[in-house]
Amino acid sequence: MSDVFRQGLFAGKTAVITGGSGSINFVIARKFAQYGAKLGLIGRRQERLDAAAVEIRKDGGSAMGAAADVRDYEALDAACKKIAGELGQFDILVCGAAGNFPAAAAKMSAHGFKSVIDIDLLGTFNSARAAFEHLRKPGAAVINISAPQASVPMAYQSHVCAGKAGVDMITRTLAIEWGPLGIRVNSVVPGPIADTEGMNRLTPTSEMAAALANALPLQRYGKKEEIAELTMFLASDAAKYITGAVVPCDGGSCLVGSGAWMQALAGAVR
Repeated sequence: MSDVFRQGLFAGKTAVITGGSGSINFVIARKFAQYGAKLGLIGRRQERLDAAAVEIRKDGGSAMGAAADVRDYEALDAACKKIAGELGQFDILVCGAAGNFPAAAAKMSAHGFKSVIDIDLLGTFNSARAAFEHLRKPGAAVINISAPQASVPMAYQSHVCAGKAGVDMITRTLAIEWGPLGIRVNSVVPGPIADTEGMNRLTPTSEMAAALANALPLQRYGKKEEIAELTMFLASDAAKYITGAVVPCDGGSCLVGSGAWMQALAGAVR
């Protein structure tokens, strides 16, 4: 990670991350911990959360896990209360739980479509709503993890396009509603990020991955650490006048449209 943040930047602060044991989200969590934050990790499996918390503590950080499915508001509410009881009021919430798979709309089941909407869209709302009472103070920050599909229509991604577009509108709406309370709400939009389950599903061969990378203005996949850096910036005082923003970290993928993605996804659904 670039040495662009001062040590202790988040000392004394509590950051809660949904999907916190997952690929990109775990890197985000670990980086917040390295810069002093106490971590509350939320995910479906307690054993994975415990393992992630152990890794963070090995690096000298502070972390705990509380199991909940973001689709289950009552469970999520209980998890937030558990974390608040042990770590105190929240300063940062990262809504990172997500689901995706390539599928043509004409062949996708209603259950499959609903599953992604429930994880991405309902899960983001549930996370923000359950955390609200623990976040309700000036200086708090919410960062929702979005996707290029929110603004770039892509074949074989109707469920994600719909869900993430909703996430970005939740970001803007909460920024309006919660701004007077001093809570900032922004979205981070990761593009193609290397070594993630999502990109492995969408570009399952090295040829497909290379074709997509070459179509990007920066001609490479992003790194998980680069998403972590942007998330940390938006949570920090350096961004204290930024709210309601949807910020790409995508190597320019939103600029070139869906053509390269469509070619890759077409191969993935054959």
